[in-house]
Amino acid sequence: MDLKKLVRVEAERIDRLIREDISEIVAVCDPLLVEILEYALLGGGKRIRPLLTIMGGRIGGRNDRNLYRLAAAFEYLHVATLLHDDVIDQSETRRGKTSVFKKFGVVGAILAGDYLHAFSMRIVGMIGGEPGLSRFTEATRGMVDGEFIQLRNRLHYNQSEEDYFSVIMGKTALLISAACEVGGIYSGLSPDCLKALKTYGLKLGCAFQIVDDLLDYQGDTVKTGKETGNDLVEGKMTLPLIYAMQRADKKDSARLLAIMKEEQTRGQFFQEVVTLITRYDGFDQARHQAQMMVRDAVAVLEPLAHKENRASIEFLQVLAEYILQRQR
Repeated sequence: MDLKKLVRVEAERIDRLIREDISEIVAVCDPLLVEILEYALLGGGKRIRPLLTIMGGRIGGRNDRNLYRLAAAFEYLHVATLLHDDVIDQSETRRGKTSVFKKFGVVGAILAGDYLHAFSMRIVGMIGGEPGLSRFTEATRGMVDGEFIQLRNRLHYNQSEEDYFSVIMGKTALLISAACEVGGIYSGLSPDCLKALKTYGLKLGCAFQIVDDLLDYQGDTVKTGKETGNDLVEGKMTLPLIYAMQRADKKDSARLLAIMKEEQTRGQFFQEVVTLITRYDGFDQARHQAQMMVRDAVAVLEPLAHKENRASIEFLQVLAEYILQRQR
């Protein structure tokens, strides 16, 4: 399977639909809002979430325009969260260019995010019905809860794996899982199939976030479109650092803790932190955890496969494997 070609073709179809939606918005919305939406929605992005919705629908035999509209709704919600995240984190870049927050200001970023959130809910409610909307809003609530857990743990540097997964389950995995499941709901899949898609999405979402956290320390800034070390600057305890803190000797553990407590200057110690995480296998352990998540995600789909949906199942399985190798 040529994953890159398939992703490119589907992403182009999604982008065309997004452009159509924006062209309809022009007649009823303020020009500044339209400008922000064009800038935010058409400036790149992997389109992973809408692709998952499309494949979830195809497993059940649907492949119509409404499936693509449903898929686009997940991209709208995802971008809405990015707009708000950049305000929260004061991020100046996103997807290799100036963030909406930096370019248009706090108010523009927040209001555009609010609009996309409302717009996405309207689409899901119209096409996915009550079951689809319920799953969609459950994921939205989970994202907010994940942010609050992270906020509550902001000054707690001796975090566990459980603490970490409670954050990423809400902030990342629930939306990815909902993207899979809502496509399946739209196509009328059985409860057992929906359960498998949900599990696949949760596992995939966790693996995706772990790799994202690895890239924040080890990524190529040209490929990722963002600077490394942002999580350290913001004081986020991601899995590589958590593993290093757990395995470090008393001296190095104390040093890592001291760096994390230096809120204004910890970014200056990025290379030292990378060295310590490497010394205690934090990166390797985190990558192994992501590999285990992907293995489980791939396995849970196998019982669903039959002649009619084999291509869609294989796409989801190959996509999961790709997550481990992604560089942006």
